[in-house]
Amino acid sequence: MTTRRAVLGGLILAAATAGAWWAWLSWESGWIVDPETGAAGGPYAVRQVAAAVLTLVALAVAGGWWLNTWLVASVMTVAFTVPWAAHAAAGDDSGLWAIGAALVAIGTAIGATVVAGGTGWLRRRAA
Repeated sequence: MTTRRAVLGGLILAAATAGAWWAWLSWESGWIVDPETGAAGGPYAVRQVAAAVLTLVALAVAGGWWLNTWLVASVMTVAFTVPWAAHAAAGDDSGLWAIGAALVAIGTAIGATVVAGGTGWLRRRAA
């Protein structure tokens, strides 16, 4: 893979990944309290998270097909975690956003590595 392809692909992947966060998770559906049980849920609806995950999987597949697995995993992890953390930090006085950001980063890194790595393996095997 050429350096030019890696840089351009990484920039496009970063923009698309940050765009996925913006499209699905930048708006919160709010905390919902069940009146019968008192259980709180939120701030995201299940459909928001599911759509974000499916979008990230699609991006990792595309990235894994055209780019190096480690590039895909690192770019997607940073490009998704940074806007998530900035948004969470702005609305959290407790400091717990940092734990959430670490969990988002770990989950994104693992998911992107597995999906992009599997896609790259399938591409090489098919060739």
